[in-house]
Amino acid sequence: MSEANILDAALVARAQALVSACAGLGLKIATAESCTGGLLAGLLTEIPGSSAVIDRGFVTYSNAAKEEMLGVPEPLLRQFGAVSAQVARAMAEGAIANSRANLSVSITGIAGPGSGSTDKPVGLVHFARAERGGQTQLQEMRFGDIGRANVRRAALDVALKLLEARVAGS
Repeated sequence: MSEANILDAALVARAQALVSACAGLGLKIATAESCTGGLLAGLLTEIPGSSAVIDRGFVTYSNAAKEEMLGVPEPLLRQFGAVSAQVARAMAEGAIANSRANLSVSITGIAGPGSGSTDKPVGLVHFARAERGGQTQLQEMRFGDIGRANVRRAALDVALKLLEARVAGS
């Protein structure tokens, strides 16, 4: 899969349905992205009328950006690393705290190639969905070393599922 077709028609159709459902429920979304580099925010803003739903997107590729933009504590990054459930939680909750959104999703992982380890292999991605005044849900996926574009595409799919599950549960 090339980068050019990460935002395929199926993802765009799902984003359209999600944006429409969120608009109907009065939900505003913020994204906090690392390994996807803003692709989720880009996908959601492909939809006409998404400005009624999308509050903002944080692209926090570096640890410094995670700290400065989302308030992820440096000791948390040092202890667990950027690719961890703890940091995914802090990113999602930081997106809520630093926006006007009432729903957020975070993505942090290792898309590859390289940079993986035994404990944190290429294809490991952590997600969190936070809601203002609600609980934060965590999810870990191990996609494997399937190629950078494929890891990023798979991460978009999971992030959408997390948001879709919240909307369906309304």
